[in-house]
Amino acid sequence: MLDAIFQVIDENREVYIRELQALCRQPSIGVSGEGMTQTADMVEQIVGKTEARTEQIVTDAYPVVLGELAGVDSRWINLYNHYDVQPPDPVEAWTSDPFGAEIRDGVLYARGAADDKGELLARVFAVDAWRQVHGRPPVGVRFVFEGNEESGGESTVAFARRHAGRLSADGCIWEYGDKDAEGRPQIYLGLKGICVVQLHARGPARDTHSMWGPVVPNPIWRLVWALASIKDENERIVFPGFYDRVREPTQAELDCLERLPFDVSAEQNRHGIDGFLCASTNIDVLRRLNFEPALTVHGISGGGTGTQATVSIPSSATAKMDFRLVPDQRVADVAAQLRAHLDERGFSDVEVESFAGSDPARTPRDDPLVGAAVRAARRVYGIEPAVHPTSAGSGPMYVLCQGLGIPSVSFGIAHAGSNFHGPDENIRLDDFILGIKHVAATLYEYAPLA
Repeated sequence: MLDAIFQVIDENREVYIRELQALCRQPSIGVSGEGMTQTADMVEQIVGKTEARTEQIVTDAYPVVLGELAGVDSRWINLYNHYDVQPPDPVEAWTSDPFGAEIRDGVLYARGAADDKGELLARVFAVDAWRQVHGRPPVGVRFVFEGNEESGGESTVAFARRHAGRLSADGCIWEYGDKDAEGRPQIYLGLKGICVVQLHARGPARDTHSMWGPVVPNPIWRLVWALASIKDENERIVFPGFYDRVREPTQAELDCLERLPFDVSAEQNRHGIDGFLCASTNIDVLRRLNFEPALTVHGISGGGTGTQATVSIPSSATAKMDFRLVPDQRVADVAAQLRAHLDERGFSDVEVESFAGSDPARTPRDDPLVGAAVRAARRVYGIEPAVHPTSAGSGPMYVLCQGLGIPSVSFGIAHAGSNFHGPDENIRLDDFILGIKHVAATLYEYAPLA
């Protein structure tokens, strides 16, 4: 059954590559808006070639391209991806034009090749291969391709809440996935949540000579003291209630960690550090990455540094940070807890500005869709995939999947050197074709045809 599908995919290899180059050559930079309208139209046209019924749904930012194609089985699978990409800066660090989609030694280099246009097309081509051979896929598919992921995703959250009834499905294949350095395919069963905030402190009405330091409040010190009150030296977030809803991992999830290949020394060397925080063994590091919440300060700004900086007390200072959350924590709870904590500790003058956030999401290892993706990986790659109980990254998975009662699984077409968000982002063309087959095989394993 799958041999005929795989044959069609192999026969169309060059067509698929040309389509991939064309889509990657079309800029779609969400934070600036460059090319977003044109890309949405282009994606809708590509989806339409599968004979899916398509439309663009307006959001507060860029449209969601929705496409639906009924299958032999009455169940439905959503295929989620995004067509927006990160800016290519610094452009001078690229070996070739970021939107040139140049191929060198079987590798395609372009912004968005790995994240996420290659994966988006892999899903479309997999469905179309089924259509060419059997007239329709083995299970109903719904393409959910949005353009807001790289710029915060607030509009996608609003879209999901407005159109929850239209997203009803039995499972979702989520964007994101790769092979590790040894070539082993990776499958992920969830995402951490994220709550992004900025703290603002005010000082004098205008920058003031530092000779007034003994008596004029310094907003940078206010931020330093406020930050020090939030997390202790053991990496524990100290405000009340933060850990109350943290769900302990199941034994099946812990077993997943035990089977994951991970080399502490190699990873420390890769990061250029002497040791990981509060963890020294493989399982300790993996457990903290996957199952424990965290707080990271991205940066503190205010005043000036360097030899040319004025010797003064700044009028204001800002710290930006994010909380990474695990089931069953909620973004709204954390933001409220932070505000209450600062008030209690005497920092009511420190303003908290909240940005877009997403709640954590996770799918059980024994869900039928997970089993289908694992069996399909064995068929396509000939080896056992590494199954991660979740990912340390974040995204709007909960609001589009688990929050609607939809289990999800993530796998993709990238490799360990794909350089997401960086210069010379790339995918190997052989991996692209294998990724198409993996999607096609997962649909079959989930709803095998007689």
